[in-house]
Amino acid sequence: MRLFLAALILLAGTSPAGAQWLDRKTPGIPRKPDGKPDLTAPAPRTPDGKLDLSGVWNGPVPELLLDPANEQPWMHDIVQQRVREYWKKRPSYQCLPSGPEADRSAGWKRIIQTPTTIAILNDDLTYRVIFIDGRELENDPPPSWMGYSVGHFEGGDTLIVDGFGYNDKTWLSRYGQGHTEALRVRERWRRSDFGHMRVEVTFTDPGAYVKPWSFTTDVTLAADTEMLEAVCEQTSDRWDGTTSDAANSGVTVPRDVLAKYVGVYNGLYITRERTIEVSLSGDQLIAKIIGAAGVDGGEMRPLIPRSQTMFEGVGIGYKFIVDDKGEATGLVEIHISGDSTFQRQRK
Repeated sequence: MRLFLAALILLAGTSPAGAQWLDRKTPGIPRKPDGKPDLTAPAPRTPDGKLDLSGVWNGPVPELLLDPANEQPWMHDIVQQRVREYWKKRPSYQCLPSGPEADRSAGWKRIIQTPTTIAILNDDLTYRVIFIDGRELENDPPPSWMGYSVGHFEGGDTLIVDGFGYNDKTWLSRYGQGHTEALRVRERWRRSDFGHMRVEVTFTDPGAYVKPWSFTTDVTLAADTEMLEAVCEQTSDRWDGTTSDAANSGVTVPRDVLAKYVGVYNGLYITRERTIEVSLSGDQLIAKIIGAAGVDGGEMRPLIPRSQTMFEGVGIGYKFIVDDKGEATGLVEIHISGDSTFQRQRK
């Protein structure tokens, strides 16, 4: 079985921190006496007094509180199948638009607002249009990847957006939750000040879920920088195997050796602090990710041995660094975005 953790999706310019024009300041924004952007200044307004959402925004992947009991039985079966396949059919892994997927609600995006429309340009070169010209949401729009959205301002401070007309090819989360073409999406956008915005999203789809479910994402204005593209160049078609294949890999690590890997490991995932707690359940190691857990596959991972020190953790590779006594001193997390090293916390 070929490991899922191989570099299968190549992203160009995934970190827009390296702007194209380092000497170009964002014009027309409030600044502090030292010249830095004042992100706590009042939120801007359009000439007619409505909230202006324009700008380049970025934010972390939202943490989702998913309840398997809320999934209709057929949807629960689909989710479990997608887990077994390492989520290989996730639209973004197939170089397809993510549509309403919660995990793509943040990230880098440029918002352009006019009196009649709001255009959202994503760093993966997809886009979305929200009509704010007073039209009603269509009853039977042709299904599409990004859906059909209309919005209106409530009290001048909040943008209410209703979405409909999504095809059933997209997911609602990176964990495999799908939807039917009857999906309805309600969003509440609120820019609390110049540099901060919160988006509350509710999914309603009785054919797939017992009741509506929601999440919240927070984004920050990216001033004095520019958004670079992040393009999917290779699809997940080459991903082989399932979790069952991994469990039957034929590699066995003695329990006393596994016990030497149990512990708490601290480090950085890209630029964010993360802790990995490794525990032993029976004869299997379990990794629990705390902090910066917004990566594909979730925070709890059974570790399947590929060798005495290398393990596969449902889409992520984990290699233990050991001393001459076989005790783990560190842990390397292997991901398509790069390797991250975590030091074991001493008791």
